[in-house]
Amino acid sequence: MSVKGQYLARVSRAAVRAAVLLMGLAFLGAPAQAVTVSGLYSVEVPVDGSSSAQLQQGYAEGLRRVLVRVSGSRDVLARDGVQSVLAEAESLLLSYQFLRGDDGGNRLQMSFGAVGVNRALASIDAPVWGANRPLTLAWIAVEERGSRRLITEGGEPDQWQSAFAQAASERGLPIALPPENLRGDRELLSEIWGQFVGRVRSSAPDTSHDVMALVRVSQSGGQWRAGWVFDGMAMEGGEESVTAPNPRALAQAVIDRWADRYAGRYAVAAGEVGDLPQVDIVVQGIQSVEDYGKVTGILEGFTPVQAVGASRVKGDQLTLRVTFSGELDQLKEYVALDPRFIPLDAGSFVPEPEPESSESLPESPETQGEADSASEAEAAPETRVESGAGAMDNAASGQTADAEPVSGDLPLDSEGAEQAFESLYQLLYYRWQPSPAIGNGVEE
Repeated sequence: MSVKGQYLARVSRAAVRAAVLLMGLAFLGAPAQAVTVSGLYSVEVPVDGSSSAQLQQGYAEGLRRVLVRVSGSRDVLARDGVQSVLAEAESLLLSYQFLRGDDGGNRLQMSFGAVGVNRALASIDAPVWGANRPLTLAWIAVEERGSRRLITEGGEPDQWQSAFAQAASERGLPIALPPENLRGDRELLSEIWGQFVGRVRSSAPDTSHDVMALVRVSQSGGQWRAGWVFDGMAMEGGEESVTAPNPRALAQAVIDRWADRYAGRYAVAAGEVGDLPQVDIVVQGIQSVEDYGKVTGILEGFTPVQAVGASRVKGDQLTLRVTFSGELDQLKEYVALDPRFIPLDAGSFVPEPEPESSESLPESPETQGEADSASEAEAAPETRVESGAGAMDNAASGQTADAEPVSGDLPLDSEGAEQAFESLYQLLYYRWQPSPAIGNGVEE
């Protein structure tokens, strides 16, 4: 069966995959870097049963949650035309699995097609917020029964850690908490409560983040209140606040406000989504113009690929902007058939040292002189960026729905991070191996 036939069979109702990716957060070990959030289009919802009508309700509820996560705002559910989109939820599915729990509860795991969902959002003139999102380092000080404490990562999960983790997961917002060893720092706790940004900033110079939020939580008259200030990415301003009747609702209200602000800045307008999606592919190990020509030529030969253009080169790392048809998974399956592309997750990708300037590669092999000189320059010693401390995941909080294991760091410099924020899809990483392994049946 052809690759296209395999793909169509895979997404058909009869042969749909039984597993669905769960959502997780991956972040860098240096400030001012993009964070790739995977699983934005995957969700798990409770259902009453497995009848056709009950499954249709589950599809619609799953898509409803995905639309909020991907658009960046709950307002998307009030837009004209959204009910028509929800009615066609099944057509946007890539895979689903019906689960029956030991307690008798039923759940439906689903994975929707990223391209299809993005087009659906564009059809109702809703924005689309891409997979590369800012990481917020949240300093959360809670006052309960006259005592204040700092919410940190690690240790025994409490209701506040769990509430913020679940809320962040539902909105696809990367959140990090400070390390547990700062839990007993009373001076730092006072500075967070007083919202002394400069002092708190100096207390965590090595903690990964794009934006820092100082949050103070207190209770009065049966209501919980959270007030916060931001630092970083031009998010600064006066204190903002929300109130709610319980910790879980308060955490959700806080995260909703944060997600709305980020999406308002980075979400792509409907008119910019376009008919054909584009994805950035970062290839390591490009040593010459010959390598560049082979890589682009191979990609251009894949059926889903409509166009390939080089956008950036750093040492032996080449970033290609690939325009394709269909779903991203289909493109990845084609690339996987060529053993010269060794897939890498972001955590195993070795970033090049920050250069004084970046050069753009030519769009065609005839004008690749600059790319040749850049690619053949002597590379600096390899470095590995380790994950920073404090990722909030649902495994720690006991919340499993909508969560995914940490997938690794996103090794970009500040310029690459800013470009990543503007991309709708996750970056794909590969290592170029010019000669395929012996015995794999594929020749140069």
